[in-house]
Amino acid sequence: MHWIALQPLPEPARPEGANSPGEGDNTPGEGGPPALVDVLVALGWWALQFTPKVARLEDTLLLEVSASERLWGGRPALIRHMFESNKPLGAWAAERSAPYKKEPTQWAGDTKQNALPPKLPALVQYAQGATSLIAFSRLQTDPLALTAPDDLPLAALAAARPHLPTLARMGCNYWGQLRALPRGGVARRFGAPLLEALDRAYGHRPDLYPWLVVPEVFEATLELGAQVETAPALLFGARRLLGSLQVWLQLRHSGVLALELGWTMDARRDTATQGQLVLRTAEPTDDMSHLQRLLSEHLARVTLPAPVSYLRLRTLETQKLRGISASLLPDAQRRGDSLHQLLERLSARLGPQQVLQMQARADHRPELMQRWQPASSASHLIAACAGGTGARGQNHPENTKNPGASALYPTWLLAMPLPLAVQHDAPQYQGPLRLLTGPQRLEAGWWGGGDGALRDYFLAHSERMGLLWIYKERLSGQGATHSAVDAGPCWYLHGIFA
Repeated sequence: MHWIALQPLPEPARPEGANSPGEGDNTPGEGGPPALVDVLVALGWWALQFTPKVARLEDTLLLEVSASERLWGGRPALIRHMFESNKPLGAWAAERSAPYKKEPTQWAGDTKQNALPPKLPALVQYAQGATSLIAFSRLQTDPLALTAPDDLPLAALAAARPHLPTLARMGCNYWGQLRALPRGGVARRFGAPLLEALDRAYGHRPDLYPWLVVPEVFEATLELGAQVETAPALLFGARRLLGSLQVWLQLRHSGVLALELGWTMDARRDTATQGQLVLRTAEPTDDMSHLQRLLSEHLARVTLPAPVSYLRLRTLETQKLRGISASLLPDAQRRGDSLHQLLERLSARLGPQQVLQMQARADHRPELMQRWQPASSASHLIAACAGGTGARGQNHPENTKNPGASALYPTWLLAMPLPLAVQHDAPQYQGPLRLLTGPQRLEAGWWGGGDGALRDYFLAHSERMGLLWIYKERLSGQGATHSAVDAGPCWYLHGIFA
């Protein structure tokens, strides 16, 4: 067996009053990647791509890689890939890893299989060993030095730490010195757990760890450094939660459709102690900048009844992402936000009733062919239009067997048909109208129990208004404003050609 121990180095200290990257900025999506809520958990999820056996011991990750070395082309190739690949370590990763972008030396071809790269990245430190505790102890002492197990200090063995003063007085400071003592006396003096840990360290007992797995549902909690009294200020804490969410989505190759941002308020106030905000997207996305903008728009309309101390983020609905084909042509590269992202952001800022989308209806009456509703599911509209079943899809009256019928539909449709005056059986609108084409006969609505439509549509020309779309009621009394006592057919203006 072969174990690798990983430990992220602490974030470098910053001058007092300086903002960490990605914070102190009121513009969502700017300022660099956010810091993560739990760097070690994110690093553990990242390590699962190399081996399914990843365990957490204190502030260190332990990877058992003997079963997966062959899949990566051998141990040197596996370690090289781990050394060079990007790691989810927060906002400060880019600036600290810049000096290590150079090609590493030929440490991977070393005859020693346990050899480490001579220059470690300034983000994570590595150590290796035949057992998990050997790798863990080497990491606590000198990761680059392949210290023999007998020469490792007892302070690196967790089970020996409570007994270090006593063992030091006995002259036992290293593993080999403790191992040389009689086992019976060690068990009576220090207890069996110390001997069991020593046996595990030398490989005489198996290592039993709860292996790390990527959860099915993402849920993370963040304790705020200070109580937040305004909802827009919660965005800075939410950015850290979104950073961890992005790592989780990338590992599961998924996008989020719905998530919930919740907060816990001061319980000493005579108000509710919990609050939440549900955020939905039209199509699955792993674009955190888009989610930050949506959160910013929604939080701007939230009023907090009490200061907030804790934030939590949980996914409600996710979906696998489809791969995007790369293209060598620059014109095929999409730039900027997509249409559904723009609609979602406008709906969040202006309100859902202010951004509407058209939905086609299976009705031949022009005034009932479509209806307007909030653009909350813009992706369905976009997909329908792309597939040819949207506003002019198979249910649209223009897709009839008569190829000339589409030419009769006007650019602008009046909300209510306008009755026209009739002189000598000819319709009038700012002068006499000359009929150009028609009739296009319409008989619809009789099956629904409502008002039926029996109309003959014509394309007419006006000297002042140009082309108009008018119709004649085939039966007297069908029009909404027509009186049954009137004589002759009723004419109506229904559309204008711009």
